[in-house]
Amino acid sequence: MPEQGHKQGPSLVGILNTTRDSFSDGGEFLEPTAAIEQARRLVAAGADIVELGPASSHPDSEAVSAKEEIARLAPVVATLSDEKIPFGVDSFQSETQRWSIAHGARMLNDIEGFNDEAMWHELAASDCELVVMHSIQQQGPATRESAGPEPMMDRVLAFFEDRLGALERAGIARSRMIADPGMGFFLGVDPAPSVEVLQGLARLRREVRCRVLVSVSRKSFLGAICAESEIGPPREVAARLPATLAAELYAARQGVDMIRTHDLQGLADALRTSLRLEGEGFFV
Repeated sequence: MPEQGHKQGPSLVGILNTTRDSFSDGGEFLEPTAAIEQARRLVAAGADIVELGPASSHPDSEAVSAKEEIARLAPVVATLSDEKIPFGVDSFQSETQRWSIAHGARMLNDIEGFNDEAMWHELAASDCELVVMHSIQQQGPATRESAGPEPMMDRVLAFFEDRLGALERAGIARSRMIADPGMGFFLGVDPAPSVEVLQGLARLRREVRCRVLVSVSRKSFLGAICAESEIGPPREVAARLPATLAAELYAARQGVDMIRTHDLQGLADALRTSLRLEGEGFFV
């Protein structure tokens, strides 16, 4: 995977959940055959890398052992490796991360921000790219916590100053790190912190001194924003696609290096069209 986004826009990470209970597509790709076919579709649509998620991380997700995560990953990884499809793995469990490194993962994504110091020397010895994610929970899946009054961007930047610095001192080059500020429930139950962070992406990228990844795809805060002026419930998952695309294009304008999305074809088409209409100046 390139160290920076495409010359004409961000690199695209295709989300592939091999789970029963993902908030957006639970059960659709649990079977290896379905997951492999979806991986092929994502690559054909323009994914630079396919990210395999063997466990969900939303507030109501079921606990999945590392053994079960690996069992879900193994048949899919075998085929992707044979077909030279670059893949990453989304797991905060060290055993799963260790297995993924040994089986050719190009990227690891950890919602706990790689807080297991015992793994740092193994990460340093590998060549995986590391998506270091911030969350207000700090450990485990998202919850429905309130973020509190402190400006979220200050909290995000303080986290990255500490964690990226620690990983660098452990021998991991900053060029291998990718900062993910977290979105949705990872920043709090209210939409406001996610909006604040999205609006501050250019500043975030300047101050963390590494690549930045954004993942807003289908998240509930977008559904809440869309329904703010209405009486009734927020948008359901299937109705969040226009809002997702708007937020992803906004992130691209702020110069993010990577966008992680479920709807790869729609985003790729929108980026291509924006480039044609507005030229390379569309991207910072």
